[in-house]
Amino acid sequence: MSLTFDIHSELENGLGRVGTIHTPHGDIQTPAFVTVGTKATVKALTPEQVKDAGAQVVLANTYHLYLEPGDELIKNLGGLHKVMNWRGPIMTDSGGFQVFSLGAGLNKKIGKVAKHEELLLPESHGIDEDEEMKPKRAIIDPDGVTFRSYSDGSAHYFTPEKSIDIQHNLGADIIFAFDECTSPHEPHHYQAEALDRTHRWARRSLEHHKKSGKQNEQALFGIVQGGRDESLRKESATVIGGMSFDGFGIGGSFEKEDMSKAVEWCNRILPKEKPRHLLGIGEPVDLFGAVENGCDLFDCVSPTRVGRNGNVYTTGGRVNIGRAEFREDSSPIDSECQCYTCKNYSRAYVAHLFRANEMLAGTLASIHNLYFIIHMVDKMRQTMLSGDFNSYKKDFLEKYYKD
Repeated sequence: MSLTFDIHSELENGLGRVGTIHTPHGDIQTPAFVTVGTKATVKALTPEQVKDAGAQVVLANTYHLYLEPGDELIKNLGGLHKVMNWRGPIMTDSGGFQVFSLGAGLNKKIGKVAKHEELLLPESHGIDEDEEMKPKRAIIDPDGVTFRSYSDGSAHYFTPEKSIDIQHNLGADIIFAFDECTSPHEPHHYQAEALDRTHRWARRSLEHHKKSGKQNEQALFGIVQGGRDESLRKESATVIGGMSFDGFGIGGSFEKEDMSKAVEWCNRILPKEKPRHLLGIGEPVDLFGAVENGCDLFDCVSPTRVGRNGNVYTTGGRVNIGRAEFREDSSPIDSECQCYTCKNYSRAYVAHLFRANEMLAGTLASIHNLYFIIHMVDKMRQTMLSGDFNSYKKDFLEKYYKD
């Protein structure tokens, strides 16, 4: 058995819980934020800095690592843990999100979370009037997906079996079944068709994983899809939850206002005794909703991505550190934060680094943002155990979203 899961405490709603996931490379205390290292690196940070920020687990991207440097090379070099010099647990996604981001979502600039008004916009939304439509780089058929490389345009074909083989080579502790993440623009009939395809691909992924003999080394999670439709979400949770996966992912592109409800639909049905991961979600209000409604893990690029662009999290909300008001501010980014950046540097210095286009700027902001989000989730765990979760949620969100 490559993974076991213990539940230590639950919220009164019967969904939110505190637990421990045991993996071959260490335990994950849940709920936990999963740091994204897309290309086997968390951008601008060393593994030691990632660990010092409190990260327990890192997620890498199957599609990108397949293209560069290649999964076979990573296998020959000893696997992701050795290549990255990361001693803790690692997860890899399946490449399924690229079905969306390189296909239906390529020209619309829609991410994991869509605002309600975005879902009502025409197909040209997100494209400048003078910008040429980019050809889709992912074409789906019943058996798999043809991708076009973002770097050289070469064609590559992913099937469920191919995705699992790549992830076996990468050697992560937790891997995911191949799925189709659909655009929120797609009509109901296409969502249903894609869901059937995802379920078939899930069975093929699971069968291939079992035949490989890797099930004692790597845990395989199935992914629930279904878009924003309640009936499809519940159907998917029932079908995927009935398969013998080690855990479950909840995928898709959500309408922000209904995300927590969609997560609840799934987690009321998925087997209670197995861990659940919400894919690609990282804003504070969304994380509280995910935890409260039964998710144990969640990953997002947001903390490091917005950090590299000069945006930092504080207890009073997200701010742009490059604003003129911080030019002579000798206080830390957040007076309540104990990260390396806040203990050693002022807002004025970090602001100067961004204005001077210094590489250290992104590093210091990323360290702070990771620490902030990771420890926010850690505090959720602590307050769930002490019975103060609702008070912590109320106080945090009132301060963070005060404007």
